[in-house]
Amino acid sequence: MSHGKQFTLYAHRTAVNGYKVAIVLSELGLEYEMIYLDFDKKEHKAPEFVKYNPNGRIPALVDHANNDFVLWESNAILLYLVHRYDKGHNISAFTDADKALQDQWLFFQASGQGPYYGQWAWFVSAPEKIPLAIERYKKETERVLSVLDTVLTGQKWLVGDKMTIADISFIPWNDLAFHRILGPDYPLGETFPAMFKWHTAMMSHPAVKTNMEKRAELLKSA
Repeated sequence: MSHGKQFTLYAHRTAVNGYKVAIVLSELGLEYEMIYLDFDKKEHKAPEFVKYNPNGRIPALVDHANNDFVLWESNAILLYLVHRYDKGHNISAFTDADKALQDQWLFFQASGQGPYYGQWAWFVSAPEKIPLAIERYKKETERVLSVLDTVLTGQKWLVGDKMTIADISFIPWNDLAFHRILGPDYPLGETFPAMFKWHTAMMSHPAVKTNMEKRAELLKSA
């Protein structure tokens, strides 16, 4: 294999979805090179990247050990990684029932958390403020947090008795929401105590901590 690392991960310095993939790669002990695309230069729309992802979005992953297999859509990448490289099910579900629940949460994250948090972040930072849109996506973000809090009030993890990719998939967007969207004055721990405890527990994992600290440092210079 001519590549120095097994994987090439195309991402962005501060955009969140690449970091969930980086966390899973790190959790599985897989070696990867993270290439940051410059959105201002439209590198994510350039032919050199669109050949990997025709949607022109990050992340995209190239598995050099599997004939340079390419995959995009972050949660599809997580499923690929655990199906192929997590034979011991360290961060993935084992039983058929738990696998179905894991998929359920991955779909919820992709269809609920990501779009709503993303739209709220966009409208909050847009030059022209549209109060109706800001209020709608704020409420939807709080609804997603409420769903997580309700479920996690009765259990420690979303699936089974350990952290899986179902949990990991929520980390980067939650981290962004807590620090950039909701703001430091939002009573997060009081409003969503079970969800906040869950997120805090995940942030203590070395692979999570390292990657989210890396993003925080890059964000300072953005």
